[in-house]
Amino acid sequence: MDLRYFSSKHKLGILGGGQLGKMMLYNTRKFDINTSVMDPNNEAPSRLACNHFVQGDLMDFETVFNFGKKVDTLTIEIENVNVEALKALEKEGVKVYPDSNTLATIQNKAEQKRFYIKHQLPTAAFKAYNNKSTLEKAVLENVQSLPFVWKSARFGYDGNGVKIIRKHSDLDQLPNGECIAEDLIPFKNELAVIVARNPKGEIKSYPVVEMEFHPEANQVEYVLCPARIPESVAKKATDVALKTAAAFQHVGLLAVEMFLTQNDNILINEVAPRPHNSGHQTIEASQTSQFEQHLRAILNLPLGSTKNKACGVMVNLVGAEGHQGAVVYKNIEAIMALEGVTPHIYGKKMTRPFRKMGHVTIVNSSIEKARKIAQKVKESINVISE
Repeated sequence: MDLRYFSSKHKLGILGGGQLGKMMLYNTRKFDINTSVMDPNNEAPSRLACNHFVQGDLMDFETVFNFGKKVDTLTIEIENVNVEALKALEKEGVKVYPDSNTLATIQNKAEQKRFYIKHQLPTAAFKAYNNKSTLEKAVLENVQSLPFVWKSARFGYDGNGVKIIRKHSDLDQLPNGECIAEDLIPFKNELAVIVARNPKGEIKSYPVVEMEFHPEANQVEYVLCPARIPESVAKKATDVALKTAAAFQHVGLLAVEMFLTQNDNILINEVAPRPHNSGHQTIEASQTSQFEQHLRAILNLPLGSTKNKACGVMVNLVGAEGHQGAVVYKNIEAIMALEGVTPHIYGKKMTRPFRKMGHVTIVNSSIEKARKIAQKVKESINVISE
């Protein structure tokens, strides 16, 4: 096999130019891989790191198709892209990873849940509704019992499109549209496993991570690797992730988010077919970062080692409440003075409450020490506006 990706004319296209694309581009620069990026925002974080940047609507068929025609391999850093354009590009011979079928299933949470049931993958019980009125009717007629977790079937991200419905009046604030009502699981922990697979069928999984969420924003605040769980539970979570990856037969990365129930059972929450927030610590803490691994997978290269070099904790840097405007990272020098601390600033010029603006990785030989330093980081740095 003649792999002409490095210092060559082979062009890798990335749909989406946010922070995930920017961190992927760290590695295309390292390997001198020619890249084109498309994003609707002319000031996207990826703009300065790629060879070619195109401003365009990721949901517009013609725009995505025309962009894809000019590259050899096409990947994503965000799920909300025009799947019909991807299907057309596949017919034209462009290598698209993840493929259009995988993406179509994952884009719609109702379809995603049906996929788990079809493939006998463990997940919380749910009902799907075409719109808000059918959901309201089901609640009124006691067909849908309270409480439950409402999830928009499409276009949810970072906790948006997810709400816990405890009483009938909670329905008032919901938008109209297709949705699912999922059983509220009294879980004791949220876990994630990232699985990498290349077209040859080589598969590797990263160690299980545990995630701590912000109670209001429903966003990940901390990611800890390795997860502080018994080995038997870690094996169960890894087995579920590998079984899920096998069902999708995906190429690239698949991040599998899971609930650990009170009885130590594993239930799949949702998946993402791309680099993921639960893998950011791999840049400093793993032998192969998730971003490099994604590139290795989609280019059909040998997958790198997923072993940890050290324990790692990731802290998300999000916009402080009450601040909107030009961003200032207050006390960043203080956290950089702490041992094992590396900040990653995404390059978004404007902050707003809970917007992801960066992350900080803490590496240490002890996961408990890393977690304590992470707490200090969280308490010290403040993402505010001028």
